[in-house]
Amino acid sequence: MTLLAYGVAAWLFLAGLVGIVRSRNLIGVVICLSVVQSSTYVLLLAIGYRSGAKAPIFADIPSGTPVVTLTDVVVEATVTAVLLALAVQAHKRFGTLDPDRMGVMRG
Repeated sequence: MTLLAYGVAAWLFLAGLVGIVRSRNLIGVVICLSVVQSSTYVLLLAIGYRSGAKAPIFADIPSGTPVVTLTDVVVEATVTAVLLALAVQAHKRFGTLDPDRMGVMRG
């Protein structure tokens, strides 16, 4: 099971990386970055899997029971929201989502 999880994580990472490199649209880049970050979920689950562990809902399990947590989901949602907001602002400023057609930034 662990080798399969590592393989899936590697495949997701490579597929997302290829999408980032080949994308001609900022929204596509954000989606592919989410795929790359999903590979970290699979990798963290493969590394941190514990047999017999419970979900981290502490109201109904005894103290001292091992739990499994995954906080990367919150980080990914925040990063995706910020990147999508930046893409919207780039579209407002340059009128396109194609990075090659955007003008030189002046500040």
